Amino acid sequence: MRSSNPVFSRRGFSRDNGHAQFNAAPQAGGPAVGTQQGNPYAGNNPYAGQNPYAQGDQQTYANPYAQDQYGVQAPTTDRMTMDDVVMRTATTLGTLIVTAALAWWFLPVDAANIGQSYGIAIGAGLVAMVLALVQSFKRKASPALILAYAALEGVFLGVVSNVVDTRIANGAAMQAVIGTMAVFTAVLVAYKAGWIRVNRRFYGFVMAAAMGFVLLMAVNLLFAVFGGGDGLGFRSGGLGIIFGIIGVLLGACFLALDFKQVEDGIAYGAPREESWLAAFGLTMTLVWIYLEFLRLIAILQGDD
Repeated sequence: MRSSNPVFSRRGFSRDNGHAQFNAAPQAGGPAVGTQQGNPYAGNNPYAGQNPYAQGDQQTYANPYAQDQYGVQAPTTDRMTMDDVVMRTATTLGTLIVTAALAWWFLPVDAANIGQSYGIAIGAGLVAMVLALVQSFKRKASPALILAYAALEGVFLGVVSNVVDTRIANGAAMQAVIGTMAVFTAVLVAYKAGWIRVNRRFYGFVMAAAMGFVLLMAVNLLFAVFGGGDGLGFRSGGLGIIFGIIGVLLGACFLALDFKQVEDGIAYGAPREESWLAAFGLTMTLVWIYLEFLRLIAILQGDD
């Protein structure tokens, strides 16, 4: 199953013979992963079965917490850990932040240069979108592709943030960063506390809402391009505020799905290289939330 994200096609932690999502994390001393006792969804989940990361003679890793007859835990040096996810995410976000800062400083948005800077930003954003789509459909994570996406996305965000901050709402960029960090922290705390239950119903609801949201935004963009003005008005005024709030809430839901994927990937012994996919997904989700906050702040302060 593919998780949610702005392009709706990011690979989850899955393999051809099963899926890791939405299965209870294996407990030490509990039934083996992939059994009906160990997986509460095995009875009615067509995707439930053996560990999707175990293949051939690697079936002993079906339960990453399993111990051999001598009580020694199975080696997991080639398996994804939380440290791997944190390090890859920090690297990806760090690349994005650095290029955003460089674009802010070296691509001015004054009257004489805004056209050129905006053109570079749009070009970088389009290439970043293509790279994101390519990675989304690749069977394996490509660190170079993911970092290239982050770098180009940073250029786009740097120029757009500078335009909004300088010409529309002073301080908007920092406010959007703080808002994004607040949402990330709140969702993480709620997820770890068990207040958010990520299951198949949650996934279906979020994906349906997200596809409807993006479809409406695409129609609004078409009307804006060919009809001029603000299109159908979904991104300005009162409707813009409502849709901005919906966008932030969808981003929060994306984060919950990302956290579930990371949790299941670690619990089911995902290969270490898939930590790059986790970093990729988290970065895309945080970019989504940041842009929604930036748009909201621009609308609210621009109307003052």
